[in-house]
Amino acid sequence: MNIYSRKQRWKLFLLAAALLIGLTSLWYTNNLVSKLAEQEHIKVELWAKAISHLSDVSLQAGDLTFALDVLQSNNTIPVLLTDSNYQVKTSINVDSIHLSDPKWVKNLINEMRSQHDSIVVRYDPVNYDLIFYKDSILLNQLRYYPFFQLAVISLFLIVSYLAFSSSRKAEQNQVWVGMAKETAHQLGTPLSSLLAWVELLKMKNKSAEHITEIEKDISRLETITERFSKIGSAPVLNREDVKVVTEHSMNYIRSRASSLIQFSLQSVPNHSHLVMAPLNIHLFEWVLENIFKNAIDAMQGQGKIDVLITDQQQFVYIDITDSGCGIPKSKFKTIFKPGFTSKERGWGLGLSLSKRIIEEYHKGQIFVKASELNKGTTIRIVLNKQIRNI
Repeated sequence: MNIYSRKQRWKLFLLAAALLIGLTSLWYTNNLVSKLAEQEHIKVELWAKAISHLSDVSLQAGDLTFALDVLQSNNTIPVLLTDSNYQVKTSINVDSIHLSDPKWVKNLINEMRSQHDSIVVRYDPVNYDLIFYKDSILLNQLRYYPFFQLAVISLFLIVSYLAFSSSRKAEQNQVWVGMAKETAHQLGTPLSSLLAWVELLKMKNKSAEHITEIEKDISRLETITERFSKIGSAPVLNREDVKVVTEHSMNYIRSRASSLIQFSLQSVPNHSHLVMAPLNIHLFEWVLENIFKNAIDAMQGQGKIDVLITDQQQFVYIDITDSGCGIPKSKFKTIFKPGFTSKERGWGLGLSLSKRIIEEYHKGQIFVKASELNKGTTIRIVLNKQIRNI
């Protein structure tokens, strides 16, 4: 089992544990609410009996004292005692200021009746009163407590996930930066040596053609070193002609690709129209070369690569289409993750680096626009035409 699978299992375990805690709390609290509601109902019935006892003049003083104690013991449950015409005779734990408002009293009675049936207090076969009551504030708070607890647990999980993701991303960034800086540093030494050897060959009047080719390779190595050295630091973006930069990168790949691969470049509006956007040429060409190389691999050395540049009011769209094997829809996002590769040899870093360069450094977007198995793939790059703070 790889690290990614273990992390996924831990995430699922934490989610399951949180749900179990929340559901257990909900079940326990609901049971508690039911018992408390039953006790409140018993209290109100006892209160009704106390009212009935107080109306019985045959009771002794001691009995009246007990009944009064029962009436005074209720300090949480809102209760109304009305006559048969719903006129309030007395109330407990109800705002007495509003009792003079018939409409307010009617609404309160309807609210109480929606929660509990009224209790009839009979004094004789003809005369009776009605007792209305509703749940106490404590009972209502207890009823909603599990949902509050679930919300807190959910918030905790979200914060933990964001913190974990942020920490992991920071760790990945440190690895990227460290690896890039070390690569640039390691390339510096042989480059210096190669430059010295070229000068020596010139002094000895060796073949100018061979020296020119060596200088091209040295220039290429310098470009690669420049690219790696910029990883981890804010690159400088300058307004560049996207078509010129793209064509330069495409020509470089064309000169090193099979003659069986056809390249084409088109732009909308016409080709002579300048398409300006803020770019770091070294890094942007790196992105294009990664996409071109992946396209060539997908076509197995034979096919067609079409590049379409569309100039819009705020954005520039660069669509790179190949006639390769295509990508399953389930892999559209996966191909940009570090470590993903379909090659026998490869680290799976090219498209991941490309995504970082476009989205973090150029504040643009890169994604699979369309793909069909055995027919080809279109990768779209979106660039902002305005320079944005990095």
